Amino acid sequence: MRAQQVTAREYSWRDSQLRNPVLRTFNAVSAGLRWVGLDRPALSCESVIESAIKAAGCDDFGSDSYHEPLDVFIAACHEEASLTAFGRFLVAKMLQRALANRLSLQRWATEHPEVRKEAVAEPWVIVGLPGTGTSFLSMLLAQDPQARPVLQWEAAHPIPPTTLAEGRFDPRIAQRQRELDSLLKLNPPLQAMHPFGATLAEECMTLFMYDLRTLVLETQAHVPSYARWLEQADMTPAYAQHRLALQTLQSRRPAERWVLRTPNHLWHLDALHTAYPDARIVWTHRDPGPVITALASLANAEQLPQTKRRDPRPTANEWRRKCNFALRSAMNYDGKSPSGWCRHVHYDALTADPIAVVRGLYQSFGDVVTQEHARRATALIAERSKRSFGRHRYDPADFGWTYAEIREAYGDYISRYDVRPETAGTPDEAISAA
Repeated sequence: MRAQQVTAREYSWRDSQLRNPVLRTFNAVSAGLRWVGLDRPALSCESVIESAIKAAGCDDFGSDSYHEPLDVFIAACHEEASLTAFGRFLVAKMLQRALANRLSLQRWATEHPEVRKEAVAEPWVIVGLPGTGTSFLSMLLAQDPQARPVLQWEAAHPIPPTTLAEGRFDPRIAQRQRELDSLLKLNPPLQAMHPFGATLAEECMTLFMYDLRTLVLETQAHVPSYARWLEQADMTPAYAQHRLALQTLQSRRPAERWVLRTPNHLWHLDALHTAYPDARIVWTHRDPGPVITALASLANAEQLPQTKRRDPRPTANEWRRKCNFALRSAMNYDGKSPSGWCRHVHYDALTADPIAVVRGLYQSFGDVVTQEHARRATALIAERSKRSFGRHRYDPADFGWTYAEIREAYGDYISRYDVRPETAGTPDEAISAA
């Protein structure tokens, strides 16, 4: 019998439009209420803070470092984001959960002061732009039995920290998976654009959410003024929350080394080095043409269900500008830093021979990949090749640019780091693995 070929469904940012009839009616009714002066649901600093305190059952934030970014972000939402009523509801809920997690973390650390003595030693930190192989590489490194990533359910529900005995059966795993399933039901294209799963590795910029100094906020709303504030902000308090979260999580479920990843670090490498001076930093590289175009598509897909704006170009151009800022900042940091401050990994090399890349990284730090690690990484690669959640289709023409224009703008970056150009117009299955 002839095998039937299965073609993965293709998704673009356009497929993320809000289609739920109940939520569309909710938006229409709320728009009518705003017309007569009733702003519901509300999105204000006061309501977010009040809701967070109520959810956490305590009011000690540790400091007020979260307050300025909260003010700046909410002002930007009102002035720039064109949020619908559903969008305001989602953003308010996101902020409330982040601050409730901060409150719970602070309370736990106060009741268990020993967690602050936990050493976060030589973590792996992957700092490339989205789509450059960061997710895939972090999964490979996390197959080391001596290492572990922050899992998606842990970042969403960190307190109380789970134990070795409870870790595999913690009820918060199922809770987080239900939350993710609801998100993907609302916005199915995201599953082809980014890896989602309660027990999958999470980007550690979610830990920056506890201080509201993070790119996460910019994925949910078009907020250029907040973006510019964040680029110049002091990240010290955000890294303090980041470290405290890692210390707390590892206090009851120890690991020799964390595997961390987020492009957020690329914007603030000096703050990263200050927070984790012994970090094993890996900078991933890939042709900026498809990388920035895919990221523009992803950002529009994430924002589309909660905004009235339909033109993708403002968000696309903002993320193009942001990537330029990130790479220029990183290149400047690279130029003034001692040789060997990080290791460089190219996307084409990573996808061609993942195990060889991991072995090379370990060797560069004087370590070796154990047989168990290699076997687990090989099994992961085989398992991933059989999974498909769709294909992410993105087109630079949607955003008013070409790959050639992007490459020309980043010519010095491409030359300096020997980045290989990719074929234009190819749908990218790897963005969800990157």
